[in-house]
Amino acid sequence: MPGVITSQSEDFPQWYQDVLAKAELADNGPVRGTMVVRPYGYAIWERIQGEIDRRIKQAGAENVYLPLFIPESYLRKEAEHVEGFSPELAVVTHAGGKELEEPVVVRPTSETLFGEVMAKWVQSYRDLPLLLNQWANVVRWELRPRVFLRTTEFLWQEGHTAHATREDAAEYALRILHDVYRDFFVNVLAVPVFVGRKTRKERFAGAVNTLACEGMMRDGKALQLATSHELGQTFARAFDITYTSENGTVEHCWTTSWGSSTRIVGGLIMAHGDDGGLRLPPRVAPLQAVVVLVRDDPDAAGVARRLAADLGGAGVRVKLDADVASSYGRRVTDWELKGVPVRIEVGPRELAEGKVTLVRRDTGERSGVALDGVAAAVTEALGRIQTDMLAQAEGFVREHTADVTGVSDAVDAAQDGFARIPWAALGEGGEAELAGHGVSVRCLQRPDGSVPASEDEPGVVAIVAKAY
Repeated sequence: MPGVITSQSEDFPQWYQDVLAKAELADNGPVRGTMVVRPYGYAIWERIQGEIDRRIKQAGAENVYLPLFIPESYLRKEAEHVEGFSPELAVVTHAGGKELEEPVVVRPTSETLFGEVMAKWVQSYRDLPLLLNQWANVVRWELRPRVFLRTTEFLWQEGHTAHATREDAAEYALRILHDVYRDFFVNVLAVPVFVGRKTRKERFAGAVNTLACEGMMRDGKALQLATSHELGQTFARAFDITYTSENGTVEHCWTTSWGSSTRIVGGLIMAHGDDGGLRLPPRVAPLQAVVVLVRDDPDAAGVARRLAADLGGAGVRVKLDADVASSYGRRVTDWELKGVPVRIEVGPRELAEGKVTLVRRDTGERSGVALDGVAAAVTEALGRIQTDMLAQAEGFVREHTADVTGVSDAVDAAQDGFARIPWAALGEGGEAELAGHGVSVRCLQRPDGSVPASEDEPGVVAIVAKAY
């Protein structure tokens, strides 16, 4: 669609901004770094939220809600944590027309607040594991904001758990990484991810281990899509989260935290979008099909209404577009921009032959479908699109991931993709050298792509890239 949006090859950042605007996803908010999520963008977030929430519940966690405001003293109980977030904190010092006795911090994350309530709720080994999650907004004062990717306020889920043993906590953090996050990204978003450990330099403030899902965007850069942290006993000791064991001794718990956010919407845009706009995998698309009445014709209008009803009855998320006052070309362009996976075009010419036209958004492929076979054809197409989009994304990742042995080759490969380099050959010295070129270690993996028990495990490889 020449002239509608900037092409990716011409200017990828501008392409992203054009998609946000033209697909009616989000606008900048009145305060720098904030965003207004528009109905279509929020519908995508609701689909993401629902799929992740279902998986969180399957992992045994329950939803709660904790306050937006955190006493400053809570954060100062864990020095490393507050130091890690200090530049990003929004602090309230005045309220109700007077200065507060103690400043309160607007929630940047809730480890400290969960630490406080867990200390109250956990008494005995019978209370463990305590598995909690909340859906909330958080505030981190961003210096270089970008809608969905880095905003001062964003929406997310944050899980917080307490366990009797280090092994149980580590196992649960890994379970969240695989059974919640990786499963969602691969099987719903059709986005292949690298899963692994963060290096010491890249760990979450206060964590003893951070696990991450890293996705490759269409410009070859990495986007951290979700993280899961083992917190050891750091917060348990700071907030005195203890339990009485089965043999009567008082022990400190082992805790975890994990989260994903509206950043996923930005990742979805950049992992699948093309020069026509969004391309949405059917499982996450708010609308899976749109029935477009080509022009004002009573017979065609009746067929279009019936097809939309039939598709809805078959479980397809469908919309009827009978707005013939707008041009057919403009309406098609708008649906392409919004990435609706399947379009059914209903016009007098096709109906004269007893058929309609089915168009796949991912490939642009057009095919004639008999009227009595539309529901079956759309359902089949949605399944194929989901599978094909994952396969295409996996192929893109393979083509843009290079195996290298030295820092200079890793820097070269990171100009338009990822590099895989032995961690033993890179090390913290090489990591620092990469940083000087704007390249970071995204995660550490075993050669088979699984998560190593430690970064010192033999054979570990580093996945490096430029990142958002």
